[in-house]
Amino acid sequence: MTELSQAAVERIIKKAGAGRISADATETLATLMEEYGVFLSKEAKKMSDHAGRKTLRGSDIRMAAEIFK
Repeated sequence: MTELSQAAVERIIKKAGAGRISADATETLATLMEEYGVFLSKEAKKMSDHAGRKTLRGSDIRMAAEIFK
């Protein structure tokens, strides 16, 4: 079970154009999104630490996402 709601993940998949969505697809995407989010957050934390900040900013997360595209 992930932290992301099934309904929110289904909305994301529907925005991508899917008509019908299996429960397995929703759960799989939610798991992958959560894993990627944790990874990005850890990398962004390294950046804020390097900058001497305790606060993680949106710019740290965006920078981590750009680096790991």
